[in-house]
Amino acid sequence: MLNDALSGDFADAPREAARAFRAVLDAMARPGKIVDIVGGAAPAPISPAAATLMLTLCDGETPLYLAPSYDGAAISQWIAFHIGAPIVERGQAMFALGSWAALAPQTDFAIGTPEYPDRSATLIVEVDALTTESARLTGPGIESEAHLSLPETGFFARNAALFPLGVDCLFTCGSSLAALPRSTRVEDR
Repeated sequence: MLNDALSGDFADAPREAARAFRAVLDAMARPGKIVDIVGGAAPAPISPAAATLMLTLCDGETPLYLAPSYDGAAISQWIAFHIGAPIVERGQAMFALGSWAALAPQTDFAIGTPEYPDRSATLIVEVDALTTESARLTGPGIESEAHLSLPETGFFARNAALFPLGVDCLFTCGSSLAALPRSTRVEDR
């Protein structure tokens, strides 16, 4: 973690961004798989994985919502310097960053429209631990079933029922990432 807004970018931006993007694609294509994603560093409390995601996926045209515990001067300055993403309210965000509880109610985020389902939000959810336990996952990219520790299952079951609408979630912990696309069906284990 950093205290300096000018530090924390990729050392070799083209290669590290490409590696990080491949990691995101791998995680999205295989829901429940935990992958390493490194390269970025941001002020506390942003994890290296979340910093790397923002450096890879966000730019000046991707409105970003920051949960209150992430909406401090050091983080805002880091985002302004490295990413340039406008900080917006939750309903306008393409990306959102925070803990699951701080992002509640998740139903306030854009789920897209029938004409443009891609106009939905992606939630970058910081968690205390990522394990392949707990909730049962099925759907595209999962051969039979996968498991992932999730903060709850009810929201994700309702979110999958909205498909092709809904939000996508990227869970981060340290340098680890797991994805839960809106098409994934979730049940209690």
